[in-house]
Amino acid sequence: MTATLLKEASPPPATMADRRRRARRRGRVIALAFVFPALLLLGALVVYPVLFSVGRSFFDASGTRFVGGDNYTEMFRDPVTLKAVRNTAIWVVVAPALLTGLGLILAVLVEKVRWATAFKLLLFMPMAVSFLAAGIIFRLAYDEDPDKGVLNAAVVSVHDAFKGTSSYPTARARDGQGLTKGADGSYRTTAAASPGHTVDLGLVGVLPKDLPQGARPAYPAAAQKASADEIRGVAYLDFTRGGGGQQGKVDRQESGLPEMKVEAVRDGKTVASTTTADDGSFRFRSLGSGSYTVRLPASNFAPPYQGVSWLGPALVTPAIIGAYLWIWTGFAMVLIGAGLAALPRDALEAARIDGANEWQIFRRITVPLLGPVLTVVFVTLVINVMKVFDLVYIIAPGPVQEDATVLATQMWLVSFGGGNNQGLGSALGVLLLLLVIPAMVINVRRFRGSQR
Repeated sequence: MTATLLKEASPPPATMADRRRRARRRGRVIALAFVFPALLLLGALVVYPVLFSVGRSFFDASGTRFVGGDNYTEMFRDPVTLKAVRNTAIWVVVAPALLTGLGLILAVLVEKVRWATAFKLLLFMPMAVSFLAAGIIFRLAYDEDPDKGVLNAAVVSVHDAFKGTSSYPTARARDGQGLTKGADGSYRTTAAASPGHTVDLGLVGVLPKDLPQGARPAYPAAAQKASADEIRGVAYLDFTRGGGGQQGKVDRQESGLPEMKVEAVRDGKTVASTTTADDGSFRFRSLGSGSYTVRLPASNFAPPYQGVSWLGPALVTPAIIGAYLWIWTGFAMVLIGAGLAALPRDALEAARIDGANEWQIFRRITVPLLGPVLTVVFVTLVINVMKVFDLVYIIAPGPVQEDATVLATQMWLVSFGGGNNQGLGSALGVLLLLLVIPAMVINVRRFRGSQR
C-alpha cells in the first residue's frame, strides 16, 4: 500500500521534449542576462531621449504649458526653418548622388592602375580627419582673401593670366590739377589739347614701393617738346619722396607711371590710344587739326580681381557640399570597390569575347550587377547627410549661417544657440527622425535580403 502511494506521488520521468524546452528556456535567460546591459544603455541613450523629445515637442519654450501641435505648425511657418528644409533637400538629392557616382567611377578606374592600393589610401585618408578639423581646413581654403584662401589664389592667378590686372587701383588725381573724374571712374583733362601741345597728367595715391619694376623718372620726358602733328605728354606720380617739389609740375625726382593706357578723345569718340613707357611718356602721332581731350580710362584704376565669394549666400551650400565630398569620396570608392572585386569575372570576359567595348560592359553589366551595393552606399549616405551638422556650423560664416542652415543646425540653434526654445527644437528633432526612418528601413531590408 505504502509503495503504491509513493509510486503514484513520484513525478513522471522527463521526456526529451521537456529537456529541450528547459534548455531553450535556460538559454533565453542566459542570453537576456548578457543582452540586458546593452538594452539598458540603448534605452537610456536612445529610447528615452527619443520619447522625451516627442513629449517635449508638445510643450512651449518653458516646458510648462501644453501647446499641442503648435510647435509643428510654427515649424512650417518659420521662413528660416523652411530654408533649412530646402537646404536639407538639396543635400539629400545632390551629395549622395555625386558621392555614389564618383565612388563608382573611381572604383572602376582604380582597378586598372598598378598603384591602386596607394590611390585608395590617399582618397580614404580624409575619413580619418574629424569634421571639426575638415571644417577649419575648408573655411581657410574658401577664404575670400587671395592671400589666405588657396582656391581664390588659384582663381585670381588664372584670371590675371588671361585678363591682366590694373597696376594703379589706388591712384587718383589731385583736385584742381587739370584732371576731372568721370562717372565711370576715368580721368580726363579739363583743358582741351591740340597737336603740338604737351600734356602732364599728375596722379597721387600710389606708394613708391608699389610702382611697376622698371619705372623711371618722368622729368626728362616732360622736358621734350611735341611736334606740330602730335600730342605728347607724361603720366607721373606727383609726389616727391622726402617732401618738397611743386604740385602740378614734374619735378626731377618724381617717377613716371608706366603701362598706363591713355586715349585721345574727340567729339566723345576715341580716335587714338597708346600705353605709357617706363618714364610715363606717351604720344599721339598724325592727329588732324582740332581740339582733343586726353583721357585715362577707368581700366587703369580698376580694383584687383578678388576671386569668387565661395562663402557668400549664393555659393555657401555648394561649397560645404564640396567639403563633404572631399571627406566621403574615399568611403564610397572603397565600398563600391569591394563589390566590384566580388563580381563574376566570367560574365565580363564573355561580354568582351562577344565584342562589347568597355563602355557597354560598364553600362550593361557592371552597373546592374553592382545595383545592391550602390543602393546600400546611396541610402547610407542619405542617412548621413540628413544629420550633417559640423561642416555647416563651422564653414558657414555668421552672416550667411541662415543661408546655409540645415535641419540639424537649425534644431541646435533653436534649442541651444540663442533661441532657447526646446519645444520647437524638439519638434525639429522629431521631424529629422521621421525623415531618417524610411532610409533606415530600406537599408535594414536590403541587409536582410543580402543575408538570405
